[in-house]
Amino acid sequence: MRSVNNHSTEVIWITGASSGIGEALVKRFARRNISVAITARNEEKLRALALWCQNENQDQEARADIRIFPCDVTEPLANERIAKQIKEEFGNPITIFIPCAGTYRTSDSHQSFSAREHREIMELNYFSLLDGIQAVLPDMLRTQRGQIIGVASLVGYFGLPRALGYSASKAAIINALQSLRFELRGTGVQVKVINPGFVKTPLTDKNDFPMPFLVSAEEAAIRIEESLMNSRFETHFPRKLSLLFKIFRILPQPLFEFLISRLVYGSHGNANQKEQ
Repeated sequence: MRSVNNHSTEVIWITGASSGIGEALVKRFARRNISVAITARNEEKLRALALWCQNENQDQEARADIRIFPCDVTEPLANERIAKQIKEEFGNPITIFIPCAGTYRTSDSHQSFSAREHREIMELNYFSLLDGIQAVLPDMLRTQRGQIIGVASLVGYFGLPRALGYSASKAAIINALQSLRFELRGTGVQVKVINPGFVKTPLTDKNDFPMPFLVSAEEAAIRIEESLMNSRFETHFPRKLSLLFKIFRILPQPLFEFLISRLVYGSHGNANQKEQ
């Protein structure tokens, strides 16, 4: 894969761009001679981000053409509409799609269980990604060029307590993209997945449990940018936590449950014991 540093025909579409990893990615791409379309529900934050990038890089020889396309990506046909607008405004189709829109809510099933809440998580984290792929894939196949880079998580490797909907949505992303990668072999369209560990964002700032090897959104953005330059399916980080989680996957179930319970609940072991 060639570098995206200086290709004016490159059009990158980033959803969830108003905060967290998405925002950090926009700031990194702002110094490239490329077109960057940014999407989120909060139009005010998108405008502020675009203005920040413009002011921060006004003296740079290479500057991105950043334009905002606010919308709720969970709305029916929203992704199709925005992808069409992006193509019309930039004069080129989307060549790199990085959906970062997502949400996280802790689950507490022994107190209450809400299928609706988990469905809402899946709608944003997983189905909006599929809608986005549906919107960008035809042009990528036609031009035999493109990258689809989904942001999943190490917790997609297995079910974590207190993260029922989130773990399920990230596992769905990993498996869907792996299937899609097989199906698109030889088309010129690359499919990749990013599996970060704990990343410091407004979402994780609310967590009340340990987050070992926490990395910044800026560090995550660097790793995602690096993934554009290689053909690997999976980029996972940080290294130590990735290795630990991969080991967890092959442990006997009783040992796995014991270690995960200690990680999430501490010495209490499980949620019910913690309440007593």
